[in-house]
Amino acid sequence: MFRLSFLLLAFTFLLILQWSLGSSRQWPMLKHLQTRTAEEDQAATVRAMIDRLLPLNSSQQFVVQVNSSLAEDGRDVFVLETLDGGQRLGISGNTGVSAAAGFYYYLKTYCGCHVSWSGDQLALPQSLPTIDQPLKIMANDLFRYYQNVCTTSYSFVWWDWERWQREIDWMALNWINLPLAFNGQEEIYRRVYLKLGFVQEELDGFFSGPAFLAWNRMGNVDGWGGPLPNSWYQLQSQLQHKIVERMRAFGMIPVLPAFAGHVPSSIRHRFPNVKVTELSHWNNFNNTYLLDHSEELFQTIGNRFIVEMEKEFGTDHVYNCDTFNEMTPPSSEPEYVANVTAAVFGAMSSADSKAIWLFQGWLFLNPYWTKALARAVLTSVPIGRMIILDLHADVIPLYSNFDSYFGQPFIWCMLHNFGGVKGLYGAIDNINNGPFRGRSFANSTMIGTGLTPEGIEQNDVMYEFMNEMSWRKSPVNVNEWIADYALRRYGKHNSNVTAAWTKLMQSAYNCSQLSFHGRYLLVLRPSLRDELPELCYDRDLVMKAWSLFLYAEIWDPHILTSYLFAHDLVDVTREVLVSIYFQELYQSFIAAFNKTDVSKLKKFGDLMIDLLNDLDRLLSTDKTFLLSTWLESAKALAQNKDEKALYEYNARNQITLWGPKGEILDYATKQWAGVVSNYYRPRWSLFIEMILESLNSSEPFNQSQFNADVFERVEQPFTFNTSEFAVHPRGNPLGVVRTLYQKWTRILLLSDIEDENDFRGSPMVYSYDQTFFRWRSGS
Repeated sequence: MFRLSFLLLAFTFLLILQWSLGSSRQWPMLKHLQTRTAEEDQAATVRAMIDRLLPLNSSQQFVVQVNSSLAEDGRDVFVLETLDGGQRLGISGNTGVSAAAGFYYYLKTYCGCHVSWSGDQLALPQSLPTIDQPLKIMANDLFRYYQNVCTTSYSFVWWDWERWQREIDWMALNWINLPLAFNGQEEIYRRVYLKLGFVQEELDGFFSGPAFLAWNRMGNVDGWGGPLPNSWYQLQSQLQHKIVERMRAFGMIPVLPAFAGHVPSSIRHRFPNVKVTELSHWNNFNNTYLLDHSEELFQTIGNRFIVEMEKEFGTDHVYNCDTFNEMTPPSSEPEYVANVTAAVFGAMSSADSKAIWLFQGWLFLNPYWTKALARAVLTSVPIGRMIILDLHADVIPLYSNFDSYFGQPFIWCMLHNFGGVKGLYGAIDNINNGPFRGRSFANSTMIGTGLTPEGIEQNDVMYEFMNEMSWRKSPVNVNEWIADYALRRYGKHNSNVTAAWTKLMQSAYNCSQLSFHGRYLLVLRPSLRDELPELCYDRDLVMKAWSLFLYAEIWDPHILTSYLFAHDLVDVTREVLVSIYFQELYQSFIAAFNKTDVSKLKKFGDLMIDLLNDLDRLLSTDKTFLLSTWLESAKALAQNKDEKALYEYNARNQITLWGPKGEILDYATKQWAGVVSNYYRPRWSLFIEMILESLNSSEPFNQSQFNADVFERVEQPFTFNTSEFAVHPRGNPLGVVRTLYQKWTRILLLSDIEDENDFRGSPMVYSYDQTFFRWRSGS
């Protein structure tokens, strides 16, 4: 026993030692990645952020200083200390980002405050809590990265400067020092191509529409959703100036785009003697074209793009582009992919001798990329001149598959979200332990943590948790952490709320083995399905969490003053209705169809439509679940009616058909008021109608005919429709939730179901009362 304990202790010590050595490993090729903004200018930027965030005059209680000498082994540091006998708080950081992170650390840890995409809770104590002695926090790694190349389209595409300013503040508060800055690049490419002899009409057929630019930039699609109006080039260029200026003012290192070989199809006519490869269809879109890496023109375009971009926006020497993103290379020979990769980096470095290539490791998830092919890519760039984003390390880390990327530094990332979909989801255990495993891996080259969601403004809790992994020295007790999180988020303690969040952490937020695409049954094109979308959690725990949220507001009415509580209650209610109740109704509907029971078929069909009506009503009560927010922000960027029509079409198409004929149907689904009532409900109504017709006529249900009909009558018309929707929430969210809870628990769990075999429901038992529900299912 003693020997076993000793060995375990020794093993733990070696892991800690390995992590310590790995995290402090020097990377001489990266030492130049430092802010060039003056220290006082960074401090002034942080003070201005505090003024934006806190009530009038509150910022005077904080003394902000930036001192670059605070950094240790290249890692960022902040220091907090009480000043003036407790009247003010001193915040020092080696950069503005570090100082901002120190400010938020203090708000969370000492003041019980919270800042998130959904909203803020900033009720400061009357007197600032004191710190007994100076507190120093040091980052574990060199970098905290943020964004996915898809986020620019799924979330940021319609943003104005006000929204960008808020996001950059959020980045700084969460110690993000390596953010993507991709706006405005089409204007740079346009200048390069026009100087090479292309004409605007050719570029109109090359650049995609605003909502699909991410995939044009990666070489997946040409022209779809376009052409870009002239005003778009100018607007995005102006916006990019503000974005990179503010990022640099905080001391961040913005990551700019680079050329990976994707060119307009007309290059075959402009330069008939150059070699161009036609790449295969991506998701049934038209082919795109790759300029051969051996052509001098490849280096010319790549070089001129960086030069022109640096002239316009400056540079911090880090660039991102992706070769063969979800595309099969023309050759599977290691030499070929190595040469292509070397050519891309060669073009970068010819324009910027200090260039660092930030490379998304997403492509390596495809089994096509064998270890030999991956090695060929990763070793074709000098070690330390390429940083790999282990993009989906929260569920499928790849660093161990490729020997820590054959020596190239990597960033351990939480992808978490696909398509900006809505739905409760997280892999909390993986996030709690994964970064520490990454650092302690043999010969680890890990240099940071990152957030790489395809879409944001969902599941705030997971991003708050992941951001703390940048400085925490060991995994946390999740139950203790979530209790503290709930207290900060709502501004007061409530035992029922804490219990509810604990159950969510044990269920929806602990799906460690499943990548979540938000493809709930309700948001998919209806069909007769043998297999239903997989629920990665124990639905009884989610149901109990829902009950506890309601129970909280019954016994503590003061919590109703918290917008964030109301928001979370709506979100949990949405989850139950969509992922549990609707799916159960569908199963009963299909069972009735298989038994040719027309009466029950109609009954459950009517209930499904009734639930969709209630879901839209629920979502209408919260500003974050309104389709109008997405559409109005798109139209607000338009300079004339033609642009308005184009932008609205882009916005509607992306969240539904994703292509002219539904090429990526239902990928970027949105559970928003307006989408439910005008898209999902009509689809399901038509499906139920045609199912009933098939039974009444004794004819087999024709899925192909339904697909054609629903496309012509519902899906495509929605994308061209210009109907307007309410821009403000309607109804009392708490009142609506109470009503729906009362209604649907009775319908689905009590006497309204005539045959219990029709509903494979939760074993929870509820007693109904006109005033409230007494949850008595046990803990």
